[in-house]
Amino acid sequence: MTKTRALLGSLLLSAAVTVGLAGSASATPPNIPSESTARAELSALRVASEGSMTGYSRDKFPHWITISGTCNTRETVLKRDGSNVRTDSSCYATSGSWYSPYDGATWYNPSDVDIDHIVPLAEAWRSGASSWTTSRRQAFANDLSNPQLIAVTDNVNQSKGDQDPSTWKPSRTAYWCTYAKMWVRTKYAYNLSVQSAEKSALSSMLNYC
Repeated sequence: MTKTRALLGSLLLSAAVTVGLAGSASATPPNIPSESTARAELSALRVASEGSMTGYSRDKFPHWITISGTCNTRETVLKRDGSNVRTDSSCYATSGSWYSPYDGATWYNPSDVDIDHIVPLAEAWRSGASSWTTSRRQAFANDLSNPQLIAVTDNVNQSKGDQDPSTWKPSRTAYWCTYAKMWVRTKYAYNLSVQSAEKSALSSMLNYC
């Protein structure tokens, strides 16, 4: 009887730990490819010099759009990527925590968190999006189906700006593999080109997988 009770207690403790971990785990963007798939997709990307910034404006990539009810894209990603996120009736996050995989920081105020476009809007423009329709650019800027959006530390996102991996990488080398896989998948999904230096940097980052 004592052994049975001990076993039951052990199982209950295990279940409690599992639930606790599930509740605190941070979500990640969807459809991140495997290393082998990312390498294949990288090889398939067209290599070309960057296009002009002529005519570019962030307004040509309408965001954030309404996703469900009163929730827009930013608020949807904050809920997806945060832990124990609570929102008010307007879908504004009022509490929670957000772990930024770029720099390893954890934030408790949503105003300290930006939603990063893995492939920046200006980078997309120079890589082929300048010829897209506004509706396609809107889909790109609010894409929740591919690994294009992620919640990160605001000033880290601002330091990245519109740079590609040849000139900017997350400070945490432990995240280089995942970052490269997300970048490649996004460019592949939207048939965007890469520069030679950018392709070389992505290939090197995939060596961290």
